[in-house]
Amino acid sequence: MADIDNSPGARAVGYADEKEKIESGLHSSKSSETHDVEGLVVDQRLERIVLWKRDLLLVPILGLLYLVMFLDRTNIANARIEGLEAGLNMPSNGYNTALWIFYIPFVLAEIPSNLFLNMGILKPNWILGGQLFLLAILGMCQGLTRSYSGLLAIRFLMGTLESALPAGATYMLSSYYTKKEAAPRFAWFFNFALAGPLFSGLLAYAIENLDGTGGYEGWRWIFIIEGLMTLCFALLALALLPDFPHKAPAWFLKEEERNYLVAKLEASRGYEQVGSAVDSVPLWKVLIDWRIHLFTICFFCCDITASSVSAFSPTILTQLGWTASRAQLMTMPVWASGIVSTFTITFLSTYLNIRFPFVLGAICCQLVGWSIMRVYVPEAGVRYAALFFMSVGTFPQMPILMGWLSSNLRGRKYLAVGMAWQVSFGNAANLVSSNVFISNQAPRYPTGFTNGLVFTCLGFVFVCFTTLVMFTMNKKRDRRRASMTDAEKEADDEVNFKFRL
Repeated sequence: MADIDNSPGARAVGYADEKEKIESGLHSSKSSETHDVEGLVVDQRLERIVLWKRDLLLVPILGLLYLVMFLDRTNIANARIEGLEAGLNMPSNGYNTALWIFYIPFVLAEIPSNLFLNMGILKPNWILGGQLFLLAILGMCQGLTRSYSGLLAIRFLMGTLESALPAGATYMLSSYYTKKEAAPRFAWFFNFALAGPLFSGLLAYAIENLDGTGGYEGWRWIFIIEGLMTLCFALLALALLPDFPHKAPAWFLKEEERNYLVAKLEASRGYEQVGSAVDSVPLWKVLIDWRIHLFTICFFCCDITASSVSAFSPTILTQLGWTASRAQLMTMPVWASGIVSTFTITFLSTYLNIRFPFVLGAICCQLVGWSIMRVYVPEAGVRYAALFFMSVGTFPQMPILMGWLSSNLRGRKYLAVGMAWQVSFGNAANLVSSNVFISNQAPRYPTGFTNGLVFTCLGFVFVCFTTLVMFTMNKKRDRRRASMTDAEKEADDEVNFKFRL
């Protein structure tokens, strides 16, 4: 970061000069350049090149990384209905334990791993790709273990290794895209994750025909084959994942393109290099920042539904009277509906540049689904439809909330901690959902469905409260800025920062 030449010559777009021109109203109508909403004069040629290079490399690589990670995390649900519990002679609560033991190290290690990533000791491809490689080995070991205790040990190690992947990937996306650009890329990124369990159902359906091949049961082949797929993607990440923008390699971004991107990101978030005000903030201040905690609570409430659907939907579908094979296939439309709604709602949110009404509307869809499940409508078709309401309402919220927090943070330290905190403690919802669907309460699951309904209502309240807080603070800053001189505005960088709603 310190190696960047911040002189006007090196910073090809002349960020400081252009900002001064924009603020003084010196817009030239004869210029071939157009003015971006972020406050930077845009070189259209460079803009297209840099945008396409990021979209064609970063989003697919990080998205595929998230896909196989989510695949390895959720395939235990498919293995369960193919005989996992009987195969390992698991106790009645053994499946629930296998779920929550994964998330203890996952939650605790995520922030330290992101801070380590931010330190730059190792390049992102070695950290993220290397951990994915080890995760693939452990994923295959799930299919080779001969004991329940061995499965628990493997899943604990998997949780430790996977901790860096979702937060690290979202941090990488946040560091490469402006506030305006981030939301649709988070949607693409998260939809790769949804494609994981979607194809997991199809793969599980195909793999079950391997039952007995090589002396292994069908559920073992689910872990082994999907682990091999993860191994291939890990090698891809090791080879192609670039460094952070200020150190982007020449094979990815030329010097002119890299300087342009760095200046563009600074115009979006403000100056974030070493020695800047946002870089010098002590860690403890970042850890107690209200934005991070409010958005994490919102994400947590949303993830209660996401984790419930991913871990228990195959089981719930078999209890509707369908065979295991049919249940595997019937999970696919549920995930597909989540992908379609995520693209649609995120596109509208980005196009209109507003987030909270779409999040609140999505929460209302969740509430419909949970309500149907809680009152236990006897018709299987109605309960199956409830899963669609939950999927359509849940999954669009997650990329919007990620992008929403990212757009309201400044500085790499804030992004590193904020994104890790949101993903890690938001994913602590898995610790709750994995323990409230109690086997002897099947098929009504009153504890599980009541839990989901209550947390979804809390999510609605916290989204409203967070929006109100940011709206109030924007008004206060507007009044303060109106009473300041130009010199005072220039000296107080924070007063110019406006929260995105």
